[in-house]
Amino acid sequence: MPISPMDEFLAHQTPDTFDHVATSDKNFYDRYYFNCHPSSDELFLVTGLGQYPNLGVTDAFVAISHGTTQYVVRASRELGSDRLDTSAGPFRVEVLEGLQKLRVICDPNEWGVAFDMTFVGQVPAQEEPRTLRRNHGRVTADTTRYAQVGSWEGTLEVAGQIFEVTPDRWKGARDRSWGIRPVGEAEAPGIRLKDLQAGTAGFYHHWCPLQLEDSMLKVQLDEHHDGTPVLEEAVQVWNPGLNKEPVDLGRPKIDVSYISGTREIEHADITLVHPSGRELKIRSQPVRTVYLRAGTGYMPHDGWGHGYYQGALKVEGLRFALSTQAERSEWAGLNETLSRFELETGEVCYAMHENMIMGTYLPDGFDTPGAVAP
Repeated sequence: MPISPMDEFLAHQTPDTFDHVATSDKNFYDRYYFNCHPSSDELFLVTGLGQYPNLGVTDAFVAISHGTTQYVVRASRELGSDRLDTSAGPFRVEVLEGLQKLRVICDPNEWGVAFDMTFVGQVPAQEEPRTLRRNHGRVTADTTRYAQVGSWEGTLEVAGQIFEVTPDRWKGARDRSWGIRPVGEAEAPGIRLKDLQAGTAGFYHHWCPLQLEDSMLKVQLDEHHDGTPVLEEAVQVWNPGLNKEPVDLGRPKIDVSYISGTREIEHADITLVHPSGRELKIRSQPVRTVYLRAGTGYMPHDGWGHGYYQGALKVEGLRFALSTQAERSEWAGLNETLSRFELETGEVCYAMHENMIMGTYLPDGFDTPGAVAP
């Protein structure tokens, strides 16, 4: 248990040094996530960096949808004992002001994707409900997460273009999460195979942090294969200075129309309920998607996944053609969909509508893992 610079801080939670976490579960992780867009359909950027202490790995990625291509740069290295070292290859994250201001960097590289941008929160970071899931008695997810919308400033390079990122129109969201969720190389399915054979293995997910002029409207809905709720949240968090408490908007209802032959959103209608009983209706219209299955590690592919050991250091660049629906469908799964949200009040914003259907989901007619919309 070597000591590290983190051990200087009065923040210990266990008798161990900071390079050890409280559980030996290999699936423990600690992660940053950010997205960025110019309040239009021009491009969408998603980047993240995670540490996996029990796997001895840290990795990072950026994926940018621009034109008809998704550009990916990714890096992985051995974690070592210094948890304060938030770098992986060309990537690093700097906390300039906790819960408010962070700098995110991807140094120039041979793949022509680079950025140096600072995120500033618009609203206070909002802690989400704790996620706890068990499967056949085993904890498969136990995570804490908070979310925040804000603005970006800096520079961004992709596809031979350099963008001046200014906070008047470059917006986005971030989250911080840590705990247990499936990472690293897959284990033998064991008794979980029974769920697959019975068609009861499935997960339905929406995560939408809307960025309004005066607030963040945060919507999340997770359900089992049969529509049984796992996690549901709808809350409006106001800008500082308005002296308003967050408003609970009840259980979100999300009605999705799918692109024929896929599980991708054609459009979605979200209904929330104000404490007064008044309904708030929102239309989500997709304009551009970053497919996290394509190279980022969120859904392992071709030997690369979150926490997968790649050696002392490995950095790669990839490109994915997404000009046709067939090409896009190959990578669909966990979809970071930049959408144009229109509220019935007339307010319009661009924000991310994260969506995923894994396995079966009976309420929308996906009665087998391979079922798609008619």
